[in-house]
Amino acid sequence: MLNQTRVSHPIYNLLPVEIEGFDCLAELALNMRWAWNHSTDGVWRQLDHELWEITHNPWVVLQTVSRDRIECLLADPVFRHKVDDLLKTRRLALAAPAWFQEQHADSTLGCIAYFSMEFMLSESLPIYSGGLGNVAGDQLKAASDLGVPIVGVGLLYQQGYFRQLIDKQGEQQALFPYNDPGQLPITPVRHANGEWLRLEISFHGYKVWLRTWQVEVGRVKLYLLDSNDAANFPEHRGITSELYGGDIELRLKQELLLGIGGWRLLAALGIKPDVCHLNEGHAAFAVLERAYCYMQQTGHAFAVALAATRAGNLFTTHTAVAAGFDRFEPALIAQYLAGYAEHKLGISLHQLLALGRQNPDDESEPFNMAYLAIRGSGAVNAVSQLHGKVSRHLFNNLFPHWPPEEVPVGYVTNGVHMPTWDSVAADELWTEACGKERWLGTTVNLEQDIRKLSDQRLWEFRIAASESFVSLVRKQLSRQRALAGTSVEVLVEAKHIFDPNVLTLGFARRFATYKRPNLLLQDPERLLRLLTNAQRPVQLILAGKAHPADKAGCALIKEWNQFIQRPEVSRHVVFLADYDMHLTSHLVQGVDVWLNTPLRPWEACGTSGMKVLVNGGLNLSELDGWWAEAYSPAVGWALGDRREHTGDTGLDAYEANCLYELLEREVIPEFYDRDENNIPNRWVNRMRESMAQLTPRFSASRAVCEYTTQHYLPAANAYHERCENNSVNALKMVDWQQSLTQNWQHLRFVDLTVTSDETQYEFSLQLFLGEIDPSAISVELFADGSDADTIERHTMQRVRADTFVNSSAFYKAVIARNRSLTDYTPRVIPCCAGVSIPLECQHILWKP
Repeated sequence: MLNQTRVSHPIYNLLPVEIEGFDCLAELALNMRWAWNHSTDGVWRQLDHELWEITHNPWVVLQTVSRDRIECLLADPVFRHKVDDLLKTRRLALAAPAWFQEQHADSTLGCIAYFSMEFMLSESLPIYSGGLGNVAGDQLKAASDLGVPIVGVGLLYQQGYFRQLIDKQGEQQALFPYNDPGQLPITPVRHANGEWLRLEISFHGYKVWLRTWQVEVGRVKLYLLDSNDAANFPEHRGITSELYGGDIELRLKQELLLGIGGWRLLAALGIKPDVCHLNEGHAAFAVLERAYCYMQQTGHAFAVALAATRAGNLFTTHTAVAAGFDRFEPALIAQYLAGYAEHKLGISLHQLLALGRQNPDDESEPFNMAYLAIRGSGAVNAVSQLHGKVSRHLFNNLFPHWPPEEVPVGYVTNGVHMPTWDSVAADELWTEACGKERWLGTTVNLEQDIRKLSDQRLWEFRIAASESFVSLVRKQLSRQRALAGTSVEVLVEAKHIFDPNVLTLGFARRFATYKRPNLLLQDPERLLRLLTNAQRPVQLILAGKAHPADKAGCALIKEWNQFIQRPEVSRHVVFLADYDMHLTSHLVQGVDVWLNTPLRPWEACGTSGMKVLVNGGLNLSELDGWWAEAYSPAVGWALGDRREHTGDTGLDAYEANCLYELLEREVIPEFYDRDENNIPNRWVNRMRESMAQLTPRFSASRAVCEYTTQHYLPAANAYHERCENNSVNALKMVDWQQSLTQNWQHLRFVDLTVTSDETQYEFSLQLFLGEIDPSAISVELFADGSDADTIERHTMQRVRADTFVNSSAFYKAVIARNRSLTDYTPRVIPCCAGVSIPLECQHILWKP
């Protein structure tokens, strides 16, 4: 007869909390600081070594091991002392003033709400797909390190993004394992009386209940919403079933829960953000709910509430092509939001739809979430310098008659959280050169410090990394082939594959046609010769998923796997399945060269190549995204000529040839060119420069510091200014906008005269204003340029200010004669203190 077991579940607090010291273990396990600070790894490994190595989830380890094992270890004075020290160190670290508290102690910025559809924090919390989640997770971690007061808001998916299996035919199979909340490092959010905090969202005639969860990310808290509540109909329980799955209606429901439900959650928690950061347009409905809450608090109408709150909203776009924005048919928006617009916001459905349309009067135009985000924010930024230029062109249609260079989209180039992606050996190397607290504030000294490391030290570090990486590849591939049911001979081969002394190229990312993962396969025989060169061999590691609905992407995976199945190839190329955060960390720590071959300018930023920097890997990439601003010959290799790819059918073959030549003539020879100590000096010098110049520059620490100084602090100040004295500034702004819109059509140029001498031009202009107050506009001379940095804008001064003849005003400007007179064109633009032009008022009039 089996012994009766006691069923326990963390949701109901039935863990062995009565064991002295268990609460300390639980506190360590439930704060995901362990995802980048590995000081506690030994604790979980000691509890259950095998389970820890498989899951890397302390919460699973703590629930799974026996009560006797926990009690025995906690009774060991050495183990208990270690746990107590770790907990004390963690508490002290989280309580100590950080960069933000030291640099911005007097700031009015109290809280930033960070909304994202996905967050990549650890493989133990699989609620991410790729780049967007990577950026969100790394920025939360960096915010914790820096003490920036951020609160994350997202969704808890029952299945998350799919898991990948490669079958015998080399085809991708998609698996959807269930995310048991009890196995995840999360806890329910409860009221003081123990009741679970649940929110109610109304969908055209029915209610959806949302459960709420909390994730501790160092100093930062991430709140997740989940529709899998027993009170919901089965259909509604599945709203948060899958990330980026289902049809367009399910996507709309998810985005309503994220935006509207997310802001209500913050209100229920008593959190009052000064700034709302929309990480992509998925959460744009939050701007509506924020405005509605402001209406409730102040009694103002929607227009005033939006004017007040948008100053505190920041929209970050990650999309490089117009087709990437979420769009919903008007009928679907009407179905889900007509009542919300009329009864809560006090506006018509037409007015709501206008917020998401280029042309408000086009009844057939879909509702664009990016447009809503722009019209509801006080600032917009792209995620790389090149992406800023691309985005200004993408959104130019929202700002008619404005030059693309002046479309109000800036940029903050993404960065990665280096402590998450560095290996243990890389952490030791950087600590040796730069100190343990190198990512906790300014990174200005890191470049010079890391350069002090000798060639021998750096090369020993890379050799050790290669040995560790090859061991991992053999283990992973053996398991993968066993799952696929391959023969014994193939399994044996997997245990001996790859050589740590051979140059290793890596390509790992989402398999989509624009990323061109098959560029290296343009000439398979040439690639094979490159791989199997007896004197200078090369090995290639691949990984990546294609969305199950993307048949072209799935075909690319199959093409690679069929190539690998050739007997002469199989020992030189490996495709590792189920590309996730855990696998990514091993790849970026082990490869020598990271390849990236997208069509320019389709890669908004790209972060995978940034992760190899801290580990001494080098990049060979298309000049797109972050690499377009990072590349120099001293730090890596570049593909492409900085021109946009415009559908040239011969481009892939041409760039594949360029890629082969780069590898054959530069990359491979440099790796194998050794000195008398078997050190590739040129390679190590390039490696050193890459680490020194690029690692600090493309860290999440730098990115979050930039967001704080360039966006969060100014947005908080602007929001408070709009709201002070019962929103008097917001009221004035709305009155100014309405008056300007009503009278702009009457504005016209009357006369322009220009005189000149050898050194200057003098412009005199008469402008008919009608009912427009002269203080509501600015008159400028504009000269075009090749980019936003080279355009010229000269404000014309109003003269005879006391003269207002027939509703006309007079303006004058004197400028240096540095370019042709015909380059300059007078124009009139709106002008109002504290208002972002043209983001918040798009009017513009050019002299014919």
